[in-house]
Formats: sequence, structure tokens, C-alpha cells
Amino acid sequence: MKFTRFFSSVLALLVLFGTVGCKKESSLKDGTYTGTGAGRNGDITVQITVSGGSVTDAKIVSESETPEIGLPAEAEILAQFTHDGSTKNIDAVTGATLTSDGVLDALDAALDAARGKKQVATVYKDTSCDIVIIGAGGAGLVAATEAASKGAKVIVLEKMGIVGGNTNYSTGGINASYTKEQARLGITDSPDVFYDDTMKGGYFLNDPDLVRTLVDNSADMVEWLQSDLVGADLSDVGIFGGATNKRIHRPQGGGAIGAHLVPLLHKAAVTQGADIRLNNKVIDILSDNGAASGVRVATANGEYTINAQAVIVASGGFGANSSMVTQYNPSLAGFGTTNHKGATGDAFAMVEKFDAALTQMTQIQTHPTVVPGSGVMLTEAVRGNGAILVSRTGKRFVDEMETRDVVSAAILAEPGKTAFLVFDQSVRDSLKAINTYASQGLLTEGATVSELAQKLAIPSDELEETLSRYNNFVSAKKDDDYNRNPASLERQLATAPFYAVECGPAIHHTMGGLKINTKAEVLNSSGDAIPALFAAGEVTGGVHGGNRLGGNAVADICIFGKIAADSALAYIGK
Repeated sequence: MKFTRFFSSVLALLVLFGTVGCKKESSLKDGTYTGTGAGRNGDITVQITVSGGSVTDAKIVSESETPEIGLPAEAEILAQFTHDGSTKNIDAVTGATLTSDGVLDALDAALDAARGKKQVATVYKDTSCDIVIIGAGGAGLVAATEAASKGAKVIVLEKMGIVGGNTNYSTGGINASYTKEQARLGITDSPDVFYDDTMKGGYFLNDPDLVRTLVDNSADMVEWLQSDLVGADLSDVGIFGGATNKRIHRPQGGGAIGAHLVPLLHKAAVTQGADIRLNNKVIDILSDNGAASGVRVATANGEYTINAQAVIVASGGFGANSSMVTQYNPSLAGFGTTNHKGATGDAFAMVEKFDAALTQMTQIQTHPTVVPGSGVMLTEAVRGNGAILVSRTGKRFVDEMETRDVVSAAILAEPGKTAFLVFDQSVRDSLKAINTYASQGLLTEGATVSELAQKLAIPSDELEETLSRYNNFVSAKKDDDYNRNPASLERQLATAPFYAVECGPAIHHTMGGLKINTKAEVLNSSGDAIPALFAAGEVTGGVHGGNRLGGNAVADICIFGKIAADSALAYIGK
């Protein structure tokens, strides 16, 4: 795969700095033009050159995308663009959708400039609404959809240039118990088992009432997402670490949940009438006699005020704010992060005037399987569908289905503080997400186990023995070494070719945050609800305790996002 990465990089350089002729468009004026679009990690600016009415050159001027993934995607799109001179027939590159969309938007903006179309800057004026929502991630979009569908005038403010927040990068699914999908597949589960798993996974530091609310609303949440209002596909049910039973619901074939849900929720919110404003950063929450009464917003063209009857904080956690992370947990200094750049914890300073209570801020989770240097998280579903973890000795060293903190600690104890996620073609065939990793050039492949070991520079005899022993455990449905959950012992790793990805822990989820009750009302230091102030998602604390189970984040943001909207609607009398 090193050759693939090298080839992609060379192609990128050729496209970024080369000149390729394309079809003539009479409306284009000769000259050099720039355009900007919002990518995964921030703005992407391109420059195109028009000569004789044709685009003769296109290159990236500035961007901050992940090099191994963003650069090849940018190169592929620019190669197509300089050939056609148009973006109309260019599809997003698999595994780099957000980067692709950013480049395409930037190219369209540059083409508009070449056609003489002037970009009219949006200037927002002071206004009012029923409910204002801070953040257009998963929780904010669910809240917006619910509130707008019930007739409320809703404005959603997102400081980044794209919607979705961290939900864009969620690859697992949504945990739910006693669902119609589980019944259809013959899976036995219950809210009580779900509750016990979540409490145990969180070391019983979780707020029991919030967990009870989570599990008891989970089945209804899946149906809400599958309804005509949103139209999600959650028909595939698998198992993740810390779960007794299969309960993580995801698109058929094991596709990434975030890439599936975010566009659907965005469309649903807009269809229901929510006003979603990008590049609008909330800088303050307004107070009227101790009640939240609106927000102050900053844009590139000035500040304005929105007065509202209720405010929902859905601004996400602080996993991308390294100084804040180390402030609360110094042991995590120097760790990378899977979080998007906007996850900086802005809201916590804004709620100080309300004497808002914070809870469990030191509880910060690392995800064990993140590709070093790229921030790409390998979904837990890879392990759930049969993959194993091996060290540089070629041996397993942990129950792969243990909770994320346990697996992270085990990897950090191994040589190099990374490990290899190893699987075969049968596992790859069972999970669409793996094809995305392949398109990103992350997989090392071997026709045999021995060849794979040689490419990984680990002892081939040890790796062969490890896989043979593991396959015997699968046959017996009993892991004598690490007691892996039998429900995840479904596939022997025996179908060539064989694959591996190097991985290690990175900051993933901040489990502490604003203290809320079961109505998603933000509480003050005395335990009383702050009037008109609600919160949902990773900005809140208490649901996950000392460790979050995979699949519980999407459940959390969706369930409490809807509850926050319903509570706000009740508060304002709608």
C-alpha cells in the first residue's frame, strides 16, 4: 500500500502544479480566479486559470485536510475538473466526502467568479425566534427537526462551514434495545440488560436516571429515525465492546452511521422549516432575569442578536481543545484526537453567568483504534465483526471486545504503543466501512498470513499460530485466552487475502459536561433547572460515566436532542 500512497502523492503534485487543457465555455472570462469551500478540517481555497475561454489550470491554494486522505482526493477531483472544466459530473471521492465537497464548492465559487458573478455577502440582522439551537451536529439537527416539525420557528447556528460536527465521523451505529429490528433478526435483548451494560461500562459513575432515560427511549428513537420524517436505514444490527447482546443499529452492510445520518437529518430539518446558518459563531448566551433569552452571534460581516424563548445548547464536547483536555486530565497531554476542529468547548464559558453546573469533566475517553498521524478512527465494528488485535510480537494481548479504556490501556502497554488490527476477506466483505479504509490507502494486504506478517515486520510463525489458535476459539465459541464475548466469535480468519492496519489510542469523547436532568434542562449548582436553557449531546455529562460504550454516543445525541426539543416546546407552550 506504500506504493499506492506514493502514487497518489505524485498524482496530487502533478495536478496541483500542472496544466491540463479542457473544454471551452464562452461565459468564462480570461484571468485567474479563486474560490473557497468548507472541507473536513476547515476552508479549502482553490485557484483556477482561464485562457481563451477554457480552464487551463487548477490548484489548491490553501487547505488543512488530512494529508494521506485529503491530498489524493483533492488530486482526483482536480484531475477530473481540469479535463472537463466543470464540476457537474464529478462525484465525491469515497472515504473523503467532506474534503471532496469542499473542493467542489471552492471550484464552483471560482467558476462563478470567472463568469462575472459577484458573491453577495450575507449580512444578518437582529431577529427573534421561538427556539435557537447552538450547534448543527447530530444533537442540534435532531432537535431542529423535532422542534420545527411541531410548528416552532427554529434557528440553528453552526460556527463551522459544514453541518454534522463530530457526528460526521461516527462510523459505528446507534445502540437500542428491544427493537423491531432485533426481533426480526432473532436477537434477544432488553432495556434492563442495556442499562446494566451501560452502567457497568461507565464504572457506575453514570447518572442512573439519565441512563434509564437513554435505554427506555432507544427503541422509539430508532423508529423515529426510520420514519418518513428522516428515512434512515438502521436494519443491520451488530455487537460492540461492552455489550452483552447485539444492539448497535446501522445501515445495511455495516455502513458508517454518521455519513448516513447527517445528510438525512440536515434535509429533514430544512424540510421542516428550520433556518440553519453556517459560519455563525455564538459568542454569548443572553440572560433575562436568570433565564436564557437568546444569543449573540459573530459572523465574517459583523455581529447580531437573536432573541429566543428557549435556547438549546448542542455545541459538542472539547476533544479538539488540547489545553482544555490537559487542564482536566493531564495524563492525556500529547495525545492526538479524532474530533473535528470545532470541538473546542466554547459553551462552558457562556453558561457561567447562569451558575450552570458541570459534571465529570475529568472523564475523557480515548478510542483504541485510530490510525496514527491521520486521526482516522477504525470503527469498533471491525472488531465486532471478527478482527483481532496483535502486537509486534504477532500475538494477541487483550479481549478485543473489552471497553475502550481497557483496550486503549492494553495497546499503550505494548511495544511502540500501537498494535495491528488484523482481519481477513470475510470480515472485509461483512462491513462496508472497511472499503472506505481501503480507498484511503490504510490497509496492508497479504496473499497469505506469512506475507502479511513480513510486510508488518512481525514474526510470521507467531502470527500464523495466533490466527490458528483464534480460529479454534471461534469453532468452540469459547476464547480460552481472553474470554472474548462468544457473540463476536462468528468468523474464522481464514479467507485470503489478509489485512492489517496499525492503530493506537487518541482522544475521542469528552464524557463530562453540563449537568442536565431527564428533561434535558440545564441545572445550576443548586440542582435547579435554569429557565429556558436546555442541552443535549457531548456538551452534557453524566450519561456515560467513566467510559462510553461504542454506539451510545449516537443514541445519546439523538435521544436527548429530541427530548431537549420537546422540553423546549413545552416550556414555550407549543
